[in-house]
Amino acid sequence: MSQKKILFFLKILVSLIFIGRAWQHLFWDAPYRSFFWDEAMLKPLIESLTDMSWQAYVTSASTDQLIQNIILANGIIYLLAAISALFINFSNKKWLQIPIIIGGVFLVILSLLLYKEKFYHSAQFFEHSIQFGLPFVLLYFLKNNGQKRQLSFILKILIAVTFFSHGLYAFGFYPVPGKFVDMVIQIFHCSERTAVIFLYIAGILDFILAVLIFIPRVAQYALWYAVFWGLLTALARIVANVYFDFFWQSVHQNLYEVVYRIPHGLTPLLVLKLAKKRLSFQTAFS
Repeated sequence: MSQKKILFFLKILVSLIFIGRAWQHLFWDAPYRSFFWDEAMLKPLIESLTDMSWQAYVTSASTDQLIQNIILANGIIYLLAAISALFINFSNKKWLQIPIIIGGVFLVILSLLLYKEKFYHSAQFFEHSIQFGLPFVLLYFLKNNGQKRQLSFILKILIAVTFFSHGLYAFGFYPVPGKFVDMVIQIFHCSERTAVIFLYIAGILDFILAVLIFIPRVAQYALWYAVFWGLLTALARIVANVYFDFFWQSVHQNLYEVVYRIPHGLTPLLVLKLAKKRLSFQTAFS
């Protein structure tokens, strides 16, 4: 795969992540209130630095508006990062990398907020590894002038961590999210018990996948499964939650989740493309 094609692929993946998150922040919501309304963490600070009681702070319309403005500001940053990712190249990377770096850091912060919101389950943070990792992979590729060395391995690490962490929820190591169960029921029209069993098996396959992608003889098959499962779990967000009675509203409400998850399926595809030439060479002389 040529340097130009790799760069184009990475730019599309990173842009999708930032566009999806920008869409979420500009039109819907994000878990910033889990921080700003954390009584144990912020009450002493609020009451010592201001003349407001904690109750007044959390019920204040001004506080809520401030949080909403922060969410919108993050949405604008993600949008700028998405545009920068689309247009960045080896000649203009000095300036266009800045919004991408900021956007990447904000993705890490967002993952930490989701981790906090979900009872400090480590998997909640690490299942977003592809999302907050790819912007820095793009910058790494540009910084090294398109060198492919270690690129596949780095991408495999992100894939393995993302799928393994996702599998911990599907398997039931953490409480299986009701949203997961509902999506399976909506798509396959099955019982709740069948949906839970399906997710349990999917979780086991995620664990196996996280190992097999590092074993040369079977890596390509595991990666093709990752492409299929990554795209399927992304598209499930729209398939399970679109209602024809209010079609466009439900699309608008759910499509952003598909957009920033599409790279979960396309990143393994990129690894397959990177390995294609090497595998063909090995096959010809084996």
